[in-house]
Amino acid sequence: MAQTQKQNSFFGGAAILAAGILIVKLIGMFYKIPLINIIGEAGAADFNNAYNIYAVLLTVSTAGLPVAVSKLVSEANALDRRNQVRRTFRLALVLFLALGLVSFLVMFFRADALAGMMNDSKAAAGIRALAPAVVCVGCLAALRGYSQGHSNMAPTSVSQIIEALCKLVVGLGLAFWLVKQGKDPDVAAAGAITGVTVGTVVALAYMVLDFLLSRGREDTRGTDRPDSAGSILANILKIAVPITLSSSMVGIVTVIDSSLVQGQLQSALDLTEQASRTLYGNYSGALNIYNLPTSLMAAITASVIPAVSAALARRDRRGAARITGSALRITALLSFPMGVGLFVLGTPIIRLLFPKLNVAVAGPLLSTLGIATPFVCMVLVCNSVLQAHGFINLPVIVMVLGGIVKIVNNYNLVGAIGIAGAPVGNILCFGLALVLDLVVITRVIPNRPRLLPIFAKPAIASAVMGGAAWAVYGLLSRILSSEQVDQAGQTVRAVSRMGNAAGILLAIAVAGVVYLVLVIALRAISRDDLALMPKGDKLARLLRL
Repeated sequence: MAQTQKQNSFFGGAAILAAGILIVKLIGMFYKIPLINIIGEAGAADFNNAYNIYAVLLTVSTAGLPVAVSKLVSEANALDRRNQVRRTFRLALVLFLALGLVSFLVMFFRADALAGMMNDSKAAAGIRALAPAVVCVGCLAALRGYSQGHSNMAPTSVSQIIEALCKLVVGLGLAFWLVKQGKDPDVAAAGAITGVTVGTVVALAYMVLDFLLSRGREDTRGTDRPDSAGSILANILKIAVPITLSSSMVGIVTVIDSSLVQGQLQSALDLTEQASRTLYGNYSGALNIYNLPTSLMAAITASVIPAVSAALARRDRRGAARITGSALRITALLSFPMGVGLFVLGTPIIRLLFPKLNVAVAGPLLSTLGIATPFVCMVLVCNSVLQAHGFINLPVIVMVLGGIVKIVNNYNLVGAIGIAGAPVGNILCFGLALVLDLVVITRVIPNRPRLLPIFAKPAIASAVMGGAAWAVYGLLSRILSSEQVDQAGQTVRAVSRMGNAAGILLAIAVAGVVYLVLVIALRAISRDDLALMPKGDKLARLLRL
């Protein structure tokens, strides 16, 4: 009975974290879409370049330490070592503050050098605006690790939502006001980034309050003798360093790639910094839409590791294989149609969501990125599956190999054909990573799922769905188009923004119906898959599975 309650508590905590992640990702979507329309193409490039620098230093400061704190606090709690818990938390907080302060000093006083490294001198203001956030997030990470070590996931989720909401309200508000004041795009981008810093401050205040209240309710008296500070720090670093190295690889590759793309635009194609900022801003807008499907995968990836790990702990290999197969199948069923939809409707989507971007540039970029969407979504879940089976470092090696392919591609292709070559790197990077992940899964995981049905049925259904969406939008846009005069004075037929929106919505509606019918007809989803979802049994009966 106690074991069942513990297991339910474990899955409940994972569900809370997964729900929090999903909400934060959705808030992020409502932040970035209007943001680009406020700060424009060049401002979007400045924002992304500053944020990429911040993401790397943030990962180095906080990626592995919360996990280490959570693990050590949880173990000490299980042994009722109250003094050990307190000393572990205090040492972790000191370590977080030290790393956060170093990152702050680098970002604030070396902002111009970091911006120059990104081939975007205008990103310096945004980098400085983000500098205080690194210190706050360090303290946040310590408090979140402490809370999770006590099996209390709610404060982490609530603080993440608070952080995202402040970023949305303060960041967008400041950016809008600065643009209205006639400020340059880089200043408006720095204003938007200030919302991130304010969010971390408010979230930290919430976590401190929660910590003080929870300490008041707990019996913190202990008779145990805590380990030495050196021993605890050594244990923290032993856990944190490998996780930090693995987590920072993606951010480092992103920074190198962003710098490389803009550098090649300026050197190989002889463009000015302003021109490269404009082109990269269009690419940033396309990336924001491309990242939405991966955001929706966050709930799946957050749930896979605990679910598979729990099955393996019970020595239930068949159960672990069933969960793995269902996770891969559900991911394929969600990611394939989203990728096809972006490929088919890339230009209309950009025209609808980002009227300030150059549709002729950003539209084809989004369509190309749509091809990479199923790859990146599947890779995220495959990595979670491998980590749940104990292969912690293998996904990192795979992602590094994919990142190297991406960097080499972008150096050559962007230098040859311009910004259109950048999304090809995503296809090659995540395509290679997926192939390598699947090879490993088929070789090392017992009772591995059959991969052909997992991919073939969603691919067939998505292809037919894509054809339906393309036909519906094409027909409706022809009906709703009218003659207009372009900037060159030529008379052309173009669809209005309202007509474009109507065409997209109808195309998505028809495509959704077609896809659902094909998924049921092809038996692409099983009763076991639906059983893993809330109310899945009722849905299975409704679909007669």
